[in-house]
Amino acid sequence: MVRGACIGMDAGRGSSQPTVTSVPRGPAAVARSARPGPLTRWIDGFVDFLVTKHGLAAVLQSDDACFDPLHTSFLERLVPVCEQLVDAATASGEITTPIEPIELMRGVGNLCAGATSNHGFDARRLVGLLVAGLRG
Repeated sequence: MVRGACIGMDAGRGSSQPTVTSVPRGPAAVARSARPGPLTRWIDGFVDFLVTKHGLAAVLQSDDACFDPLHTSFLERLVPVCEQLVDAATASGEITTPIEPIELMRGVGNLCAGATSNHGFDARRLVGLLVAGLRG
């Protein structure tokens, strides 16, 4: 996984707004990586983030209006990063199946939402199958 950015709450600055501080960033992930697969590594980090923040995947998919600011903040920060990585992965041949970044992120989120309630469920494996399917 390309390291260097994580998502968390910015409690140290007196704000409850989420900050992107450790999910790998788009162009930086591509530029720093000599190995193929920056999108795959970023998705792997996104899975780590979702499954270790128990309930976050479900919250991000909630219809409850109280979660709208959190959901919006994540989308504003992460969709552009995912878009850059999807574009780079398409251009490099890492993936061949067209997909919208929001589709990919929602698919990953949906798969991760089941990880906290079902101990026999391997979200990482299923996300790996999803990403493998993008390779054509």
